[in-house]
Amino acid sequence: MTYPIAPFHIAIPVHNLEECRIFYRDVLECPEGRSSDHWVDFNLFGHQLVIHYKPKTETEELHTNAVDGKNVPVPHYGVVLPWETFENFSEDLKAKGVTFVIEPYVRFKDEVGEQATMFFYDPAGNALEFKAFKDLNQLFAK
Repeated sequence: MTYPIAPFHIAIPVHNLEECRIFYRDVLECPEGRSSDHWVDFNLFGHQLVIHYKPKTETEELHTNAVDGKNVPVPHYGVVLPWETFENFSEDLKAKGVTFVIEPYVRFKDEVGEQATMFFYDPAGNALEFKAFKDLNQLFAK
C-alpha cells in the first residue's frame, strides 16, 4: 500500500529551550513558527517539530543498537532528504562544527536501498538522523 507523503508532527523534550531554539533555528536553519515560554514550533524540511521545555533528569540513559558496526542512538528522529540536499546539508553541518555521533557515510553502496546517513545530537541530547536514498523508490525495499 502506498500513502501520499504528509507532514509529520513530532514534539521532543529539551531542558534548555533557548539553547535548543538557537540550534534548530541557526544551525539546522529551521524556520521558527509559533512559540510560548515553554515550547517553540519549527519547520523541519516541511514537517512540524516542536521543542517542549522539560526539566533535565539525571536518570535518563543513552541507549544504542549496533548497526554496521556503529552505535546507533535509540530513539532518534529525522528526515529522509533528496540525495543532493543531504550532501549540501551534511557539508553545512560540518562547516558549522556539528559533532557527529556517526559521520555521514553511505550504506549498501551499489545495492538495493543504497543510502547516505548521519547522526548527531541536539544540545538537549536528542538524537537526530538524516538520510537520503540514491533511489527514493527503494525507501521500503527489502
